[in-house]
Formats: sequence, C-alpha cells, structure tokens
Amino acid sequence: MGGAVANVLTIAGTDPSGGAGIQADIKTFSALGAYATSAITAVVAQNTQGVRSYVALEPEFVAEQIDAVFDDVRIDAVKIGMVANAGIAEAIAGSLGRHRAANVVLDPVMVAKSGHHLLDPAAVDAVRGLLVPLATVITPNLPEAAVLLGTEPDWSLGEMRLRAVELHRLGSRWVLLKGGHMEDPETSIDILHGESATIELSAPRIKTKNDHGTGCTLSAAIAALLPSNTVEESVGQAKSYLQGALAASGTLEVGHGHGPLHHFHRLWPAA
Repeated sequence: MGGAVANVLTIAGTDPSGGAGIQADIKTFSALGAYATSAITAVVAQNTQGVRSYVALEPEFVAEQIDAVFDDVRIDAVKIGMVANAGIAEAIAGSLGRHRAANVVLDPVMVAKSGHHLLDPAAVDAVRGLLVPLATVITPNLPEAAVLLGTEPDWSLGEMRLRAVELHRLGSRWVLLKGGHMEDPETSIDILHGESATIELSAPRIKTKNDHGTGCTLSAAIAALLPSNTVEESVGQAKSYLQGALAASGTLEVGHGHGPLHHFHRLWPAA
C-alpha cells in the first residue's frame, strides 16, 4: 500500500435503519480510517426490532458489482457478510478468486437477532465449501459455528476450544469463534485460532440492549485493520473498537428495539 489509505470492500445486505449490514460496514471502515467500497447481495427490510423480509439480488449482478470495483479500485481487504443463497455464494467465490482478493474476512451471517433466517439452508454447503477456504479470518458466533460443523451450539469454554480447531480445518487461515452466546453474565470470551497460535480474548460484558450490528461491525473492523496489521493485532484492535462502540451506544437514540452501536464514538463530540 505504500502508506496509502486502505480501500476495503464490503459484500453484504442492507439495513435501512443503519445499524447493521452494508451501512454498519461503511461506518466502521470510515471510523477506522479506511475507504469504503461496497457490493450489495440483498435488499433487506429491517429495523432495530427485527427483519421483515429481504430480496436477494441476482448472483450475476452481485458478481458484476464486485468485478466493477476490482476492475477500477485497488482493494486491500474484503469483508463478506450476508450471502443469502448458494448462487450468490458461488458468484462471490468466483469473483474473489478471479481477482485474487487478499485479506478476506467472512462473517457467516445466518440468522438475525430477531430469529429471521438470512441464509437459505441449502446455501450452507456453498458457504462452507467455497467461501470459508478463501478467508483469512472467519468470525462465527456459536450458533453459526454449530451450523458450519453440523453440531449443537450449547458449548462450554472447553468445547469452544475444540470447535475452534474443527472450524480451522474447514480451510480458513484463522478462526475467531465468538463466545457472546455463552451464559457468563460478566465476561465474554472469544477464541482466535490459527496455525501459529491460539489466543483467548476476554472482555467484560457491557450491559446494553444496543447491540444491533455487533457481528457486522466486528468483522468489518478486522477487515479495515488487516491491510496494515497482523491478524492478531487486527482482531485485538477491532475488539477494542467494538467495546467502545457498545459502551457509547447509549448516547444515540435510534429505534425502539435493539439499538445500533455508536460507530463514531471516537470522532464525534461526547454527548
């Protein structure tokens, strides 16, 4: 990059309320000093109270968006979020393979907080077989990891350690297995596992219902940081940014459900 600002591509669905999906990714890239580009996979009708419906775009058009960006812009990292169906997964894999994309972060989005499925069940094999092997880092939570592995998500920390290794065997360079669904009321533990290291990352739980877009934001932050940092550094800094965005979320008044994070908490004046 030679000291230039990193250009980062997000491939994901939309969120009209601005807290998740493409909108959260663009905010995160911008807050962390990267230039945001985007390709939309699905147009989603959602707000802080849940997902109402979505319309997936044609796979060929998703690929055309990605190709248009790569044909004109140097892309230093890619974040993949909502894929929606197998055809789109195949289109993304084909485009990223052709363009030899580097620093790919895959957030295997499957179910929204509202319980609405955002991935066609038939697409799981395509995500597992085509997108995971392209990824520098995958960032599943426990339910998503369970789907990828074909098992149940009710895991202890010891079980998480084993599952992180199993997820790594699917082909990504690193796995960040997120423990936010575990029942510890005070602490959340994530496990970062790769060929060279296994690191347990502990953070205090922030008591807030404003957690809309948490997974999108974390994966986007990792992608924004990867062009100039190691994976370990990127994940650590991304988690620190996320903690700050969660802690400051109460200064926003957006919606009546699970409100958004404060993506610009480091940049906007304190309330």
